[in-house]
Amino acid sequence: MDYDIKRGHSKNIEGDALAKLMEEIFGNVREEGGDLVSKYGVMSRIAVRQVSNTVLSLETESKDASEVSDDEILESKRKLNAFLEKATGFNAKQRMKRAQDKVKKGVE
Repeated sequence: MDYDIKRGHSKNIEGDALAKLMEEIFGNVREEGGDLVSKYGVMSRIAVRQVSNTVLSLETESKDASEVSDDEILESKRKLNAFLEKATGFNAKQRMKRAQDKVKKGVE
């Protein structure tokens, strides 16, 4: 999924800053085919790529829900939201609003 990056915020994730942010939040990171890849909690794979100064691409793969607790799911979601907020400059509510606006513009 692609996420908008707040205007002027891309300078905060340039160079190795995005990798450092992933390591700070998820505890691990490696480069794989141009993507930064990590894992945390229920997310067996988190792949991130800065597409441009305005777009961040993030894909996740999750473990089978029957293998994890609700607490682990909630903690993983919190970590992912914290990462996206620091990486994009938008909080969860702002990201949702921007995604809804894009859908409306695409439909009309």
